[in-house]
Amino acid sequence: MKHILLAGATGYLGGYIARELKARGFHLTLIVRSARKLEKSGLSADRVIEGDLRDEATYFDAFDQIDAVISTVGITRQRDGLSYMDVDYGINWMILQNAERHTVKKFIYVSVLHGEALRHLAICDAKERFVDLLRQSSVESTVIRPSGFFSDMGEFFDMAKRGRVYLFGDGSVRANPIHGADLAKLCVDALQLREQTLEAGGPEILSHNTIAKLAFLAADEPVRITHIPDWVRRALLNVLPLVMTKARFGPIAFFLNVMAMQMRAPCYGHKSLEEHFKKMALEHDGSNTGKKAPA
Repeated sequence: MKHILLAGATGYLGGYIARELKARGFHLTLIVRSARKLEKSGLSADRVIEGDLRDEATYFDAFDQIDAVISTVGITRQRDGLSYMDVDYGINWMILQNAERHTVKKFIYVSVLHGEALRHLAICDAKERFVDLLRQSSVESTVIRPSGFFSDMGEFFDMAKRGRVYLFGDGSVRANPIHGADLAKLCVDALQLREQTLEAGGPEILSHNTIAKLAFLAADEPVRITHIPDWVRRALLNVLPLVMTKARFGPIAFFLNVMAMQMRAPCYGHKSLEEHFKKMALEHDGSNTGKKAPA
């Protein structure tokens, strides 16, 4: 497979996949909503197609000579009036239809770990409905299920900088989030693999308590962890839908669910969360220094 079409390159994971594909010498076509945003990211490609991914016209001749598709298209926060079904399901469905018409050989799709068990959540239901379609397609496919990204761990660091981390339960729930660069390598490797599903996490399986302590260490703050009884989390899941819109509640519902789940997957890569937090601390200090510098 020489020519890859990547959808979602301006997202967290998509950017790493684009760089990995170019580093390995693939011919790369990107479909993006904003070429300007792509340019700011410093990504390069052999061909860039800009347009509304909900518009069939965007895909005109985009799939010519394409061997495989990788899609990371999805939303974490509903903006512009778009729903999870509009994007996570609808746009990926359009991409798949075009892949089928052009006899693309492989389709790689990034979903979420335990997505099948979380179909009561709007975001996961939309993703899993697309996975269902993908399984029925004539195109060979692999679904990548990451346990969570390092970027998702930023809230731990932000709380640590503010002086206290709040956890639900006793903090013993474990996870192994993965860095985008490590997961990108697996996504590109999957182009040559036959597995229908690949679950993937980072190299370290850590409890929430340990993740919080690593954040405090990087932030150079004393460890202060408050454990909130789990019944509070369950109560929030029942009360918040009554006072929040579906769009605002969507990402919160996902967060409240996964914070009580063992998000552990087979270990991949080598990048450590401790080093990620240290990098965040350097960026935080640099940003503050910049603000204080005289004009």
